[in-house]
Amino acid sequence: MSRATKPAPRRRDSGFAPRDYSDGRSPGEWQSRFEDPRAKTRIRLEAGFLLVVLISLHLGILLTWLRIPQGWLGITTPTEIRTFSLYVIGVLSGTLGGTLFSMKWLYHSVAKHIWNEDRTLWRSFTPLISGGLSFAVLAMINSKLFGIFDSQLTASIPRSAAVAFLVGFFSDNTIAKLAEIAESIFGTTRPKPVDPPKHYSAKTLPPQNTTEDLSQPQNGH
Repeated sequence: MSRATKPAPRRRDSGFAPRDYSDGRSPGEWQSRFEDPRAKTRIRLEAGFLLVVLISLHLGILLTWLRIPQGWLGITTPTEIRTFSLYVIGVLSGTLGGTLFSMKWLYHSVAKHIWNEDRTLWRSFTPLISGGLSFAVLAMINSKLFGIFDSQLTASIPRSAAVAFLVGFFSDNTIAKLAEIAESIFGTTRPKPVDPPKHYSAKTLPPQNTTEDLSQPQNGH
């Protein structure tokens, strides 16, 4: 009589940001699950692009902090230098946040075997969108236009860089919050929800006035 074999243990889905870093693999399973050479090439190109952007952003922040571009552009007054540095370093910091976010998504999607070519545009444009959002948020804070931001958030260049980085890294949250601000100022374009008709039963009928008003003349009298 043959001994019944136990079924192989089912691999546990480790999720997107798990505590278990096995990525659903068995011990010793080290080979890449992407067998198509085209996929491997595209992944490497994406990684290389984001790495070049990351290094360029660090270099740009360093040069701006040392006021080298200001000298090239003939910006000499203290006010102009501070304004230029605040916004340029802010935009670069926001783009840096978006770049790190794209890199995080890239290595997670590769490790989880969910990388696909259609997400390339999303990962490539996220840093640019983050930089643009950072500039817009810094401008709104400094303009004191809406009165909902604390101007002390951008009282110094390091503070502006920190705020811009958070805006860039959490760009989805920033867009959602800006949408709320826009709706509170300009109103919403979405139609108001219509209340569904009320259905009454014999027990929930609204009260009716059954008492006759004797002060009103009756028909025929």
